[in-house]
Amino acid sequence: MSNALGVAEIAGLVGEPARANMLLALGDGRALPAGELAACAEVTAQTASGHLAQLEQAGLLISIRQGRHRYYRIASPDVATMLEAVMVVAARSPRPAARLRIDPDLQRGRTCYNHLAGRLGVAVCDALVRAGRVAIDGEVAHVTPEGLNFLQTWGIPVAGMRKHPYCRTCIDWSERRHHLAGAVGIAIHRRCLELQWIEHHLDSRAVRVTRAGRQGFERAFGIVGAGL
Repeated sequence: MSNALGVAEIAGLVGEPARANMLLALGDGRALPAGELAACAEVTAQTASGHLAQLEQAGLLISIRQGRHRYYRIASPDVATMLEAVMVVAARSPRPAARLRIDPDLQRGRTCYNHLAGRLGVAVCDALVRAGRVAIDGEVAHVTPEGLNFLQTWGIPVAGMRKHPYCRTCIDWSERRHHLAGAVGIAIHRRCLELQWIEHHLDSRAVRVTRAGRQGFERAFGIVGAGL
């Protein structure tokens, strides 16, 4: 019974629209101030403060104080995974009123906590599978020896990956197909940033592929188009 009560509590917190908007705004792993989260949720600062306190108390968020300001971020990757899973279920809802209105920028490319998602993330995953560099089995992706060599040549340290060449996958809520999460997904996202192939939008989770990125994704992954 206690487990059911815990699930009900978390579901109730996530299910409230203002709190849901705050959590989704933090879904890329950033830390944002309460004022910005209040704007995302379209509530007053006082109301936002109450919501944030509840989310922090439940262990969904953690707060960081810097001077007079307090910043909030997702407490763990597990929370981000839960939010993505809820988005997948919501996107499949047969009720027209419940179907998600997907922002075109987010659908084109975004961060899911700390890895790439949207059409871009799915395209990268698909390219690695087609090339025999990654093999997906359910929610787990196995990086093949060819894949490890490719990642190393591309500039990603793979010593740790060679000992455990597996990572988690996510079902992308907008594309309803796999993208790579875990250590491999994080490393690919970071490498794309280092190469300046992608740029983060300042006010959302969306990422934009740069001119260098369009050339780089085609050269390295064979990705042409895909909303890039």
